[in-house]
Amino acid sequence: MKPSKSAETQTATLAEIAREAGVSAPTVSKVLNGRADVAPATRTRVEELLRAHGYRRRRAEASRSPLIDLVFHELESAWALEVIRGVENVARDAGLSVVLSESAGRLTPGRTWADQVAARRPHGVVLVLSGLDESQRALLTSRSIPFVVMDPAGDPGPDVPSIGATNWQGGLAATRHLVELGHTRIGAISGPSRMMCSRARVDGYRAALETAGLPVDPSLVVAGDFHHDAGYRLGLELLRRPDRPTAVFAGNDLQALGLYEAARELGLRIPEDLSVVGFDDLPVARWVGPPLTTVRQPLTEMAEAAARLVLELGREPEERGATRVELATSLVVRSSTAAAAAAGRP
Repeated sequence: MKPSKSAETQTATLAEIAREAGVSAPTVSKVLNGRADVAPATRTRVEELLRAHGYRRRRAEASRSPLIDLVFHELESAWALEVIRGVENVARDAGLSVVLSESAGRLTPGRTWADQVAARRPHGVVLVLSGLDESQRALLTSRSIPFVVMDPAGDPGPDVPSIGATNWQGGLAATRHLVELGHTRIGAISGPSRMMCSRARVDGYRAALETAGLPVDPSLVVAGDFHHDAGYRLGLELLRRPDRPTAVFAGNDLQALGLYEAARELGLRIPEDLSVVGFDDLPVARWVGPPLTTVRQPLTEMAEAAARLVLELGREPEERGATRVELATSLVVRSSTAAAAAAGRP
């Protein structure tokens, strides 16, 4: 059977790459398949030529493993469990398994990870609070391995499919709730400033204050890291002020729990002396005392959407549709917020 024109062109391109790189065609094949037995300098030279030629494996060639790769910026909290649950829901229905990895706090995984993914040949990659550099994107694209970024740390670019949440609207709703309760001195513990979701939540906080005609006091906005310890440490800093805030938007639920601990240590009652709002609506938000008022970020649904999208891209790589999807956040009012007058500070 005579090969199709596209197959001939693809084969000719591989042969040309091998000639230009000064290696054999099997060596190029080893690089494509992520094999470890290729010298680093040779691998780099072949990868550069693959990118220069815009080489992309045909789906018929790319026999995929029954896997979805799930990559976390950090893998150590209840937040991550909600995301894992969502991806596994979709993977299970598709007869696939999930491979977990962590980028150890880096916003892009290391090059070794990219080579490992190329060798595994999964159905797709979902990256959480992370991203890919240009060479990693080119490597996955050349292997026909689709990828989606969930809750991107920075601007993923118009050509990178991503799933996020309405973080700005969530910050606005959290702060507006406190304003409507009569609080005029409202603090905020943000997440890392390098993360787009963190900046958006604080921007929503500022917008709510400005809309209400309240001044934005920069000294009441402190930068955390979305961890419990930061909520405790920065909570002590805010609450020890002689002009302490009567309410705090904690940026996420874990920092809110740290703030709870700081308030208890200083003898402050929630919500009588301090109102607290979190963000995420993790299961623990319902269990703490008092139950936490928070902004629900639909983490499981976001993860499900990211997994479904990456599988759709694997089936129809040219049919991307909308590359940026944002799911709605919503305020969940519980018992950690009360009117400012309850704190004796009208």
